[in-house]
Amino acid sequence: MIEEKVEAPATPQPAYPDYRSISLIVGCAIFLEQVDGTVLATALPAMARDFSVSAPAMSVAVTSYLLALAILIPVSGTIADRFGAKRVFNSSIAVFILGSILCSLTHSLPMMVAARLLQGMGGAMMAPVGRLMILRTVERRHLVSSMTWTLMPAILGTMAGPPLGGFIVQYLDWRWIFYINVPIGVLGYWLVRRYIPVVHGIARSARFDWLGFALCSAGLGCLLFGLELFGENTRVANALGLIALGAAALLAYVWHAKRRVDPVMDLSLLRIDSFRLSVVSGSLMRITQGAQPFLLPLLFQIGLGFSALRSGQLILAVSLGALMARGFTTRILRQVGFRRAMVYNGVLASLGYAVCAFFQPEWPFWLMFGLLVCCGAFMSFQFAAYNTVAYEAVPADRMSAANSFYSTLQQLMLSVGVCCGALILKFTMAVGQNVEPSRLNFSVAFLIVTAISLTSTRWHRAFAHDAGHELSGHRQR
Repeated sequence: MIEEKVEAPATPQPAYPDYRSISLIVGCAIFLEQVDGTVLATALPAMARDFSVSAPAMSVAVTSYLLALAILIPVSGTIADRFGAKRVFNSSIAVFILGSILCSLTHSLPMMVAARLLQGMGGAMMAPVGRLMILRTVERRHLVSSMTWTLMPAILGTMAGPPLGGFIVQYLDWRWIFYINVPIGVLGYWLVRRYIPVVHGIARSARFDWLGFALCSAGLGCLLFGLELFGENTRVANALGLIALGAAALLAYVWHAKRRVDPVMDLSLLRIDSFRLSVVSGSLMRITQGAQPFLLPLLFQIGLGFSALRSGQLILAVSLGALMARGFTTRILRQVGFRRAMVYNGVLASLGYAVCAFFQPEWPFWLMFGLLVCCGAFMSFQFAAYNTVAYEAVPADRMSAANSFYSTLQQLMLSVGVCCGALILKFTMAVGQNVEPSRLNFSVAFLIVTAISLTSTRWHRAFAHDAGHELSGHRQR
């Protein structure tokens, strides 16, 4: 049975369009998420003023969305197998649109958090289920190229978001950042119904792991919100209690998963070297990647005193660099191999954001823009490598479980990155007794998250020298 499933993609399947078409349509849904996230980041200072809270406190508006992703992504594969990937994918777009409309109607931070949680319920299914459709319909030899095509619309979303957010905040009202999701979502819904074929899942004989799902949800939720509360001096005891409860729930899940045949998150996948190393090293790098879109808009608008429009223009550079990297990612991986590329580029990607700690308001615009272009290119290359080599040795019948596991850790560590950025800001503000974060506070935050991502070098070096050669076409000299 396993051999038949592995060889199935090699058999001609006229029902499926060209892999580029599927990749671009899935990428359009990710485009919707990226526009929303990057536009929101630019608008955080304006939203903080309207909600009468400090700018670092707005991090909960970001982490609440990412929390919903982390909680629901583990069940995305099960839901897609049970109800059909196409149906689940389209339903997630509809829920995301509804959550966006509710976000635009909020008038307080708690209301915004509730609406963002609903929005995250839709977003939790879009990217992982879309990636699952690609993994099940694209031959392995086309996987690197397919992932690149998928990320192209996503990169365009991150490019359009910052300047669009800056324009909306400066000339309109921040609520319009959620209304723009509606026409984009409707277009994506139609494209999926019109061009995406029915993708059959793998039958599951075991009952759904409700206990494991409850432990995972409780553990991740308590852990992330505990980190959010940790920076509030009046609620340190509550924060520590939530963190302890979350850690206990996750430890209980580890114990439970070892005794379950079909757990909601299959920890036995970590025995696959390329998958485990991609998870560990990618998680450390994503702390920096998660902190960056939260810290940069605040640095430009509060630390350096730039306008929202100017801030959006500078953040656009990160997306531009990521787009440029897509043009040579496959070629470099073919030339030097995954291991060597991840070792050296991982250092460059980490140090790139350390440069942000030294930005000054009198620096030329072109210099800061150029440095951020490099940051985006290095990080984009690194995550393209992670997202591909992680699945190299995963059997076809475990792709759904691996996809859910990997996507969950990806969103979780982005959330941890936001929490770390906010926590460092709050701590340094308390030490300096600042009402608003200063440029020094931002410098400390960037240096600390950079140091965290640099530790991933040890795990990059642990990859086998021939890791990913089948995917990239690289031949060891």
